[in-house]
Amino acid sequence: MSYTRVVLQHFKSLNHHRYIGDLSGAFADLGTFLPIVIGVLALQKVDPTGLLIGFGLFALVVAAVYRRPIPIQPMKVVAAVVITQSLDAQTIAATGFLLGITVVLLSLLGVLDLLARKIPAPVMAGIQLGVGLMLAWAGIELIGTDPWTGIVASGLLLLLLVTPLRPAAAVILVVGACLWSLSTTAQNPLTDISLALHTPQWTSFSWHQLGLSAQTILLPQLSLTLTNAILATAAIAGRYFPEEKQRISPTRLGFTTGALNMLLAPFGAFPMCHGAGGLVVQHRFGARTWLAPALFGTTMLALGLLFGPQALQILLLIPLAAVGALLIYAGLDLAWHKSLISSPPLDLSVILLTGICCAVINVAVGLLIGWGWFMIGRSLFPNKESAE
Repeated sequence: MSYTRVVLQHFKSLNHHRYIGDLSGAFADLGTFLPIVIGVLALQKVDPTGLLIGFGLFALVVAAVYRRPIPIQPMKVVAAVVITQSLDAQTIAATGFLLGITVVLLSLLGVLDLLARKIPAPVMAGIQLGVGLMLAWAGIELIGTDPWTGIVASGLLLLLLVTPLRPAAAVILVVGACLWSLSTTAQNPLTDISLALHTPQWTSFSWHQLGLSAQTILLPQLSLTLTNAILATAAIAGRYFPEEKQRISPTRLGFTTGALNMLLAPFGAFPMCHGAGGLVVQHRFGARTWLAPALFGTTMLALGLLFGPQALQILLLIPLAAVGALLIYAGLDLAWHKSLISSPPLDLSVILLTGICCAVINVAVGLLIGWGWFMIGRSLFPNKESAE
């Protein structure tokens, strides 16, 4: 028997081994994480040590609390404002603290679970469609940055998915892309990197910076956090892990998001949240247990503690076009759902309208428009079958 056949049989025997899937899924969400983090770090306004240690600690706490692959992502609205307006580290810390305390209060008041109970099922299905389309489009945009790498990566991914190597498809693709990047770079960027112990710096902020954050960032980021990072994440987690609905509830997701941002913001952490898209990608590529966020968290912690500012050079080795292939596959897989072919006409119209608005505008606006159309449709056609 050839050596290649022995290796393939070995991987086939591990098809259902959770460690392979968790390893692969742990880094499948880099397409969302890397562009934002690299964009923020490139401005040199944020200490890479505090940012990476923050992600590491957040992920490790999430692994211990939920024991499922609940993802950790940078807050997108905050990142957009930081990149476009070049906010300083003190204002970023104030933003993380303010968002954190706001989400904690909403969680303690029971607002999040109340919203989750009131949102109609077709609207949640539409949000799922919209998140899937957003992921797929983000993948297409990343592939557009380097089409040849993206096309080759997509072909390799499709090949891996029909072989016994499927459980490790994401990690094989990411590692292979990094090796390819190293081999095609004229000067090895790792030669100037050295190991040392780095610790985060204390970042204080003033009432003025809290006020600036409240005026420019709080409401748009809060709407996205409540919908995509909490309500949609809880809904999709409930579908993937129905036995965990009580543990992975909107209130608990909100509390961990808020409390950890409050605690980590003064140490230079970037504002963080969970994410429905990240959960989909990680689950699609095999993540099922606490091991996936623990692996991600340990990696981020090691990068921050051991490499500090030099960690950006390591992150830049991962070709974003290759990661885009993962996003397209996972996004289309999420977008296509049985509700698209089995729902009554009224529900289908709600799903499609909500999904399109989520993808074209944002999740918060999509939720409001879809919910509004659902209420209008139910009042106009009270006898039509519809899901509550």
